[in-house]
Amino acid sequence: MTYQAVGPMNTIHDRAPRQDGANRVLLVMLPGATHAPEDLLQHGFVRALRERRLPVDAMLVDAHADYYLERSIGERLAKDVMLPARAAHYRQIWLMGISLGGMGALICARDHPDEIDGVILLAPYLANRGTVAELVRRGGLDAWQPGGINAEDDEQTLLAWLKAHCSGTPALPAIHLGYGTADRFAAASEMLAQRLPAECVAATQGGHDWKTWAHLWEHFLDQGLFSGSATHDRPRAQTATDR
Repeated sequence: MTYQAVGPMNTIHDRAPRQDGANRVLLVMLPGATHAPEDLLQHGFVRALRERRLPVDAMLVDAHADYYLERSIGERLAKDVMLPARAAHYRQIWLMGISLGGMGALICARDHPDEIDGVILLAPYLANRGTVAELVRRGGLDAWQPGGINAEDDEQTLLAWLKAHCSGTPALPAIHLGYGTADRFAAASEMLAQRLPAECVAATQGGHDWKTWAHLWEHFLDQGLFSGSATHDRPRAQTATDR
């Protein structure tokens, strides 16, 4: 199938039953580069929310690879996701991104930090593996000195934002990270994990596949990220991970 990144993104909405109108929560779910919103349904990501009776509306976004290749992912998320969410008066907005969708989630959080309450990254693609290997060789994000970055280099600008991101700052959304230890992008996740609180990171056996992502997703849901959504503006993970 050939995609064209023009016009509004296609989305699927799944609304939680009996959600309190004054404390409505939206979870925006971004699949990987070759996946569609229907894949998130098929692999149980929305079902896991409903089985736990969490008061969270889900918006599954068809953020396919062409939006990234054409460098329009930020613009389209702003127009097709953030604008409608603001109009709907959600109390909280969370983002969840898988693989390349993790980059999209971070771009959205970077561009709208005051409007995003938390980000969940599953095996995120942060940069090409050569860039990540070079950063790791130099000591990771903490030791990296970006210098002059081309504004059109989306990977470098995002890495610079992650370097400056200080976990626990109320003005910034919390980042929660899960990945498989045999994932081909594990080096990027391990590098990012060094900058996050241990309780916000989950590593498990597994690769870059739906089984691993579904396991990590259920892990995060069981940590109470959304169970306190009605009373906390900036929820935080509550327990340690299975690393």
